Amino acid sequence: MDSPVSPDCPDGRPVSQAKLWKSRAMTAVQLIVVGLVVWGVWQNIQKAIDQVHQNNFSFGQLRWDWVIAAGLLYLLGSLPMGIFWYRLMTAMKQHPTFWSAIRAFFIGHLGKYVPGKALVVVLRTSLVQGTGLQRSVVATAVFAETLTMVSVGAVYAAALIAIWFSHHHLLLLIAVGIGLAAGFVTLPPVFRKIVLLLKVSKINPEIEQNLAGLNYRVMAWGWCANIIGWTLLGGSLFATMASIPDADAHMAGGMKMFPLLAATVCLAMVVGFVTPIPGGMGVREYVIMEMMAPVFGPVVAVVSAVLLRVSWLLAEVALATILYAIPARAPQTDGSPSEPSPSEESSNTDPAQRPA
Repeated sequence: MDSPVSPDCPDGRPVSQAKLWKSRAMTAVQLIVVGLVVWGVWQNIQKAIDQVHQNNFSFGQLRWDWVIAAGLLYLLGSLPMGIFWYRLMTAMKQHPTFWSAIRAFFIGHLGKYVPGKALVVVLRTSLVQGTGLQRSVVATAVFAETLTMVSVGAVYAAALIAIWFSHHHLLLLIAVGIGLAAGFVTLPPVFRKIVLLLKVSKINPEIEQNLAGLNYRVMAWGWCANIIGWTLLGGSLFATMASIPDADAHMAGGMKMFPLLAATVCLAMVVGFVTPIPGGMGVREYVIMEMMAPVFGPVVAVVSAVLLRVSWLLAEVALATILYAIPARAPQTDGSPSEPSPSEESSNTDPAQRPA
């Protein structure tokens, strides 16, 4: 008996009823994910704007060219981290396309605004494309990249605070503690052991061979990439401060303020990340205000914290929207594609491109 022909397939190829339901289920999941992301982003923006209004500050005072620069520097600072994620996947014997990896990385950023933050992993693993990708390995690379980002940011902040701002004893201890913990976990032998203890081998029997590619050379490359990225993120806070007229008197020293700004943005983002709160809302702002208020005053400290979040949010949403509209086509292979087996966990199809 012939399989039913789906009206969604213009070429008339027969499609089983099971595949039709699977396709529709995937569409429903995508709509739910998009709805959660939009809700999370809106909640963060609304809270940030409310904080500004509470301090009787008008957005009309801002130098908007600097605000735009802050958003662009944030995206530029995130790029080395995205490239490191691509490097981790290739080191673990995966073959993603570079464009789809960067696209998935930036779109996945929006997942951190949804409670639990697990949506970051879901978005990245579902959007990245390549030949024979295994979702368990791709997800493992997400965790390795994220933990490296956290450890480098914490160590960077700890070094700057210890040299220039040692009076912040509590923040220094927090930075050192997070840096040591995350840094220890990302040591290749330790990370490999943890992954194996989590029984990932039950999902992917080849995971041990994949993990062999995660070595000290790859991690050293990641540390260098992240140092560049964190420095650019410090530049984003510098641009944010330059957009606030009330901060001019203290910004007159130019780059003399950079150690404070870099340490602030590193510690704020790292502490915000290790908390379960979506986007680190409130926690990140608290760290920024603690670091900035003694120099810039409480009002400027609050405004800078909120403005940094708003500029980053808008930059993330704008770039993610653009990237989502640009298809990331899977590489063409000879012959007809076969259905991936559960052990292979192939993830070659971008859910954004699947038929509804």
